[in-house]
Formats: sequence, structure tokens, C-alpha cells
Amino acid sequence: MTDKRTLIFPEQTYVSDLDDRIVFWGQEGDKRVKCMISREALDDNFSERDRLRPKAAFEKYRADIESLARRKYLLGHLEPDGSVLIRTNDIG
Repeated sequence: MTDKRTLIFPEQTYVSDLDDRIVFWGQEGDKRVKCMISREALDDNFSERDRLRPKAAFEKYRADIESLARRKYLLGHLEPDGSVLIRTNDIG
């Protein structure tokens, strides 16, 4: 049996929250899924050796970050509230 679920990212908006994470939204069918990437993960993996600030890093590497969020979501690696949080140790 093949898993037919997918997580798409139709919204291009994102925000920075109080914990300095970038928050963006995915969609699985009718379900909206909150996705986040920590500031540490952005700094450690996407800042191009501190040449990119967090928002610029997210914008440049958004497709890669969405792919990481999709993978975590489909594997069921969710936060207690059902959201997806990408941390530094999730990348690599």
C-alpha cells in the first residue's frame, strides 16, 4: 500500500514569531499545517557563513526548508500541537 499523503505549500507568506523562528504554513487536503524552522537551524545550515540574515536565508532556501518540513510531517515527527518544527539536528 502506497502512502498518498502530501504536504504542499501554496501560501508564500511567513512570519517571525516571539521565539525568533520562521513560521510558514503547509496544506494537506483541507488541513492547514503550521511549520516552523528555528533560528539556530537557519543560522547553522542556511546563513551562508553568516552572510544571510534569517529572513533572507529562508527566502533563498525556502524550497529546501519546505522539503524538510514535508519529510518530517509525512514521517509523523510532529510537535505535541501537530505542528512541524525543524531544528538543527533535523538537517544533515
